[in-house]
Amino acid sequence: MSLLQVKNITKQLPNGLLIKDINFEYETLQKIAITGESGAGKTTLLKIISAQVQPDKGSIFFNGERVIGPDEKLLPGHREIAYLSQDHELLHNYKVDELVWFENKLSFEEASDLFKVCQIDHLLKRKTDQLSGGEQQRIVLCLLLMKAPRLLVLDEPFSNLDLLHKNILRKVLADITERLQITCMLTSHDPYDTLSWADEIIVMKEGSIVQKGTPEEIYHQPVNEYIAGLFGKYNLLNPSTAALFGIESNGNSVMTRPEHFVMSTTGNGINGIIQKISFWGNFYEADVMVKDARIIIRMMKNNWEPGKKVLVNIRN
Repeated sequence: MSLLQVKNITKQLPNGLLIKDINFEYETLQKIAITGESGAGKTTLLKIISAQVQPDKGSIFFNGERVIGPDEKLLPGHREIAYLSQDHELLHNYKVDELVWFENKLSFEEASDLFKVCQIDHLLKRKTDQLSGGEQQRIVLCLLLMKAPRLLVLDEPFSNLDLLHKNILRKVLADITERLQITCMLTSHDPYDTLSWADEIIVMKEGSIVQKGTPEEIYHQPVNEYIAGLFGKYNLLNPSTAALFGIESNGNSVMTRPEHFVMSTTGNGINGIIQKISFWGNFYEADVMVKDARIIIRMMKNNWEPGKKVLVNIRN
């Protein structure tokens, strides 16, 4: 039996956004990321899953039992589902250890281990107004985990974090799943945050699911330009350009990633001229004109310069 079943969820919002007939299942310890542009309905869906918002139609089942929405009970929420919102906030004028020990129902050893997993053990003597946004977030996360949930639902946890705190949070989430055996689900408007973390990605647009799949499937086989663009740069090849490279198009345009191409000066390939070289830190990108098509090619090293004639090929 699936840990979480989302069945035919529909919700009309005051701003007109409609969550339309959302369906998926979620296994224990499976990592699912829900992504899409701002306003796609991700936050509303998470609030419905965690019993913070009542759906108009459909049901959520957790471990085989229907999740009761806030219109059907006095206090919203589910005792085994913890929800971390974007607007998490700590009480002011408290030390961290005062907050966590007040909420704690674990043994000293279990709590101490949780502090280490959440990487807050060095923050316990600080006051809450002496913390960065990422540090505050991990403390709120720890407070939720002290209630021993089976499912942790995080809304945009990487939002407004710098790269250092993003990497810390990624490690924390991995430890929560592996060491504490707590299932995690999250949303992100930046799909780059989800590719290395998720087992499955759900892409939403205007309240509907437009594609579900593994990170590899979503990245390499997007069903449309919206999804391709969410996950980075891509080349849109018309049928005649695709045919030059031996790509089957069935008369349709084909999306490829910049790393799918290589260029050389000898051997076989399609003639092209480099228009521009861009440096992106750990890789370079070349804009190459091939006949009437502009193709972006990603490279780890740059031995080229604009104006150079090259041969372009699909990477084997």
